[in-house]
Amino acid sequence: MKNIVVALIFLICGGGLAAQVAQGNAILPDTVGINIQNKNFVYVAKKMKGDDILLDGILDEQDWQIADKAKNFRLVTPVDSGYPEQASEVMITYNNKAMFIAVVFHDTIPGKMVAESFRRDFSFNNNDNFLSVFDTFRDQTNAYTFGFSAVGALWDGVISGQQTNLNWDSKMEVEVNQQDGMLVAEIKVPFKSVRYPEGSKVWYANFGRLDLRTTEKSAWAPVPRQFPHASPAYTGVLIFDEVLPKPGINLSLIPYISGGYHRDFEAGESAGYRKNVGVDAKIGFSTSTNLDLTINPDFAQVEVDQQQMNVDRFELFFPEKRQFFLENQDLFAEYGEREVRPFFSRRIGLDAPVLGGARFTGKIGNDFRLGVMNMTTDETSVMPVRNYTVLSMQQKLFARSNLSFMFVNKEYSGSDNFNRVAAMDYNMASSNNVWTGKFFYHRSFQPGNPDKQFAQGAHVNFSKKKIDIEFNQTSVGENFHAETGYVRRRNYILLNPEIRYSFIPNKMVVSHGPFIDMEGYYSMGFDRLDHVLELGYNVEFKDKTSLSTGMSDIYVRLMEDFDPTHASDNYLSAGTTYRYKQWYTELTTSPRHPLNGSLMYAKGGFYSGDVDVVQANMVYRYQPFINLSLNAIYTNLRLPSPFEHQQFWLIGPKLDITFSPKVYLTTYVQYNEQLNNANVNIRFQWRYKPVSDLFIVYTDNYFANTREVRNRALVLKLTYWWN
Repeated sequence: MKNIVVALIFLICGGGLAAQVAQGNAILPDTVGINIQNKNFVYVAKKMKGDDILLDGILDEQDWQIADKAKNFRLVTPVDSGYPEQASEVMITYNNKAMFIAVVFHDTIPGKMVAESFRRDFSFNNNDNFLSVFDTFRDQTNAYTFGFSAVGALWDGVISGQQTNLNWDSKMEVEVNQQDGMLVAEIKVPFKSVRYPEGSKVWYANFGRLDLRTTEKSAWAPVPRQFPHASPAYTGVLIFDEVLPKPGINLSLIPYISGGYHRDFEAGESAGYRKNVGVDAKIGFSTSTNLDLTINPDFAQVEVDQQQMNVDRFELFFPEKRQFFLENQDLFAEYGEREVRPFFSRRIGLDAPVLGGARFTGKIGNDFRLGVMNMTTDETSVMPVRNYTVLSMQQKLFARSNLSFMFVNKEYSGSDNFNRVAAMDYNMASSNNVWTGKFFYHRSFQPGNPDKQFAQGAHVNFSKKKIDIEFNQTSVGENFHAETGYVRRRNYILLNPEIRYSFIPNKMVVSHGPFIDMEGYYSMGFDRLDHVLELGYNVEFKDKTSLSTGMSDIYVRLMEDFDPTHASDNYLSAGTTYRYKQWYTELTTSPRHPLNGSLMYAKGGFYSGDVDVVQANMVYRYQPFINLSLNAIYTNLRLPSPFEHQQFWLIGPKLDITFSPKVYLTTYVQYNEQLNNANVNIRFQWRYKPVSDLFIVYTDNYFANTREVRNRALVLKLTYWWN
């Protein structure tokens, strides 16, 4: 009798279990001990019983009929309470090779969904889209993200904290099917594309939708509006009903061949022809560790940098885009802060060809990450062979924090010259992401070993729905040199408090509020060097239109002679001081419309003179095939004699034609009067197989003032991913 009663209780409770799981309210044995913000949002993925899923956007397979649904998405914006106007549903199943995700977007609003193009890794805010987040190691800091736009453009990347790196590519596939009243999609993510612990059965996950026609962002597991809905701090729980496969050693070879024409007219060289062969290899020793090898890499297909106007005293920063350096990039690239980086991968291979290199990255256990990289560059007419070695270790502490150590070594062949940097960072993040911060100390080593080779910093951020308070402090010694890093300036102390407040009326204006930002640079004796005090006000409307205005009080003491135009032989003398005011207004229109953009106007003092700046960005889309954009900056500098009146244009029209999710043609023209350069870059890409491409790239550079050719190149490159 006792056994019968127990059985009846089990049947009664079990009958409602699936429903509880789908609603995110069940407490399952596999979730015992889990303590995250959304621990009661649980989804159980059932292993496939039938045949393989055919990716066609039609959910007619048996496994979709029996799969549980993650539904009842909660609003994230414009307010983080209630439910969206249009419902969404997600289902997951899997086999020994891949995970399959089915997505249903209910769509009852007349008109097309918003989609810029078929291009992979689209602009999140400018497209109706679906995003998924998978925290495979359950550290609430690092995760993978996969998604698609309304026309089936792919989105994949890696998340570290609140930063998403979209330059990482996987072998994911997606098919989208637009039906009456709904959009249905199927995604396939091979398990070999991600890293996860051996014996893994529980991940953290979340699913989100951006609906531009209702201007609503929603997520399955709730996320406060001040955070991105891809935040690893606010995931739910994904349980696989069986242990995930252990793939053993996974070997991928990515050979390439390339050939091309180039001629440097400026140097008076004759035309040259080049051919190249190389290979990359990926060796996965387990589900959580990976070795990358490269021999004679060729980065000719990498997208050209967007040029910038420089009226500052310091070096500009351009992001890394080369694929080899991007996987687990946060292990190497996130030390320090934006003006002090002990390692910056663009220092390798831009001034000399890379001969080869190796990188080992992965997670050992649940809480320890390791990265080791070694690269060698060839000699040039001005530089010997150089070798770069980087070691990075990261130990998780508490719920979402970690302690990291890095060592960077740069050696010159045939010379006693070297440069080394040791770095230690403590990255702090509370379980609810309200408190985040960083504390670091770095030390460089070089011949002669002078003193003051340090960099130190502290950053703390407090973020709630209506208020955001941030404080940064940085000190850099005059002899701190990170040759393989990025150090914007030296011999200073920075104090930088910032406060933002938002009113949230929940009407046509979804948020508005003031902010104050103070940047003070001081000498080591606390004499004032530079000072910027900015007061401003931001307004965001429900349709994603935004308006921002502000004014700044600026003080500058020059420590070196400086030409503020970067285009003359005149200069302002070291030791002189300047104080002036500037103001700006910027309007950004809603991305829902086929024609949208932004316009900014700034005016005020500039050292001993005045400046006007007009910046316009315009985008027109004929979705999903054509995306035409224009970025234009006009700078008008008026400085007293001996400087001449200077006016600079930087104009960058870009035509992006996407014939399909696999075939792109981009034409990018950049006219830069300050650099006296006009550049034409035409790039054709055909992804004929997953992560296998044919590239044809044409580049032309001219003198902007005379239209004479400076240099010209045409490159063809073919890559193939063999698994």
